[in-house]
Amino acid sequence: MKSNKRDYLKYWKVIREYFKVRHNLTQAELDMLLYLYSERYFNITTFKEYEKIFSWDRERFYKLKKEGWIELFSTKQPGRAAMRSKAIYSLSYKAKRMVNSIYKKLEGEEIPETICNNPMFKKNVKFSDKVYRNMIITMNKELKENRLTGQELRHVPE
Repeated sequence: MKSNKRDYLKYWKVIREYFKVRHNLTQAELDMLLYLYSERYFNITTFKEYEKIFSWDRERFYKLKKEGWIELFSTKQPGRAAMRSKAIYSLSYKAKRMVNSIYKKLEGEEIPETICNNPMFKKNVKFSDKVYRNMIITMNKELKENRLTGQELRHVPE
């Protein structure tokens, strides 16, 4: 059987759910942070433009800012060009670390299976968290086996 060269999205749903549960984020909030990661700096207009494809939530920007995912980079400067006349924001160090961690998981890093690092492994969790927990164990086992045989779940250039 020919192996896929690009199978790093195989466990995307599991990885995504782990980060949503671990950081108490909605799907839309996580998607927004992933989008903003490549923007470096943005204003509220940029945020709202991308937000149009999500379900409506008037508080999304303010929640992300309050919880430390977005931080103010530069304040409003009257009399400047259009982009500079608005406050400029960037992702916080916390947000950048989380997104980097997502990419590492997609590249084959294992998801923690300890209670202190993964809330899905606590005793009193939702049924869906238990299902994802079992999938994390399966995923980590496959990653270990692939590492032993030299077939990492990474992107291999064509």
